[in-house]
Amino acid sequence: MASENELYAVCYCAHFDFDDLQKHLLSHLRCTAYRQVLNVEWKQGDVFIFDYGVVVFWQISIADRMALLEKLRPYAQEPLSHLIEDEFTYTTDAETLLIKNDHISLCDDEIMTRLAISHGLAQSTKLAKFEFHIQQTINDTAYIPKNIADTGSSKLSRSELAKLRGKLFIAQSNIMLNYDLLDIPDFFWEYPELNYLYTRIAEYLEIKQRIQVLSKKMETIHELFDMMAEEQKHKHSAILEWIVIWLIAFEVAATIFHDLLGWL
Repeated sequence: MASENELYAVCYCAHFDFDDLQKHLLSHLRCTAYRQVLNVEWKQGDVFIFDYGVVVFWQISIADRMALLEKLRPYAQEPLSHLIEDEFTYTTDAETLLIKNDHISLCDDEIMTRLAISHGLAQSTKLAKFEFHIQQTINDTAYIPKNIADTGSSKLSRSELAKLRGKLFIAQSNIMLNYDLLDIPDFFWEYPELNYLYTRIAEYLEIKQRIQVLSKKMETIHELFDMMAEEQKHKHSAILEWIVIWLIAFEVAATIFHDLLGWL
């Protein structure tokens, strides 16, 4: 039986400056370019670098991982302060593909097999980043619905409401703009014979179900967004109503004062 090897995926940044990174790696390291992915032969293993900011390491030590990530840093856009990671082990002597208890039993050790599996791992890791971000946003704004339920108001000023609406909009739009990353990669249109590997790892990682849950959470954000927009609209209307009331009061006072001067 083959010994277990380590498989490690990390969401390192929002995305890579992929064209410049590809030129650099092709000229300095043993590197092969695929659609939206770079395969680098690094130390004793393989590395797959995805343009959307995820790196998957096959049989690479921690020190060697850190060394390569440091080389990637100049090309990383919006590096994450909180890295999203996932770890597996794998062997390559199985008769049929099996994924259980975070261990992948592969039938071969071909580079395209590794790439197909890496697509699923990379998507799952990117999805975990979206999940973390949206849950953090929900946690940070949980007090607002409670305040509205308890007092009928969020207790936020118009300026604070506007800033928070902007924050919620950014959180939602950042995910929506990258939502297509969670679809079946175009790579498998070119290599349909590898699709079953991606399907198996995607099923194990419950990518489809997690996307559905993420969509529900985004609906929650959207509902909060609408609730805050309605409150901001109400506050604006209330201010206009008071302005109208004061203008009418001023006009009445002016009329009375004018009539009083005429009577005198």
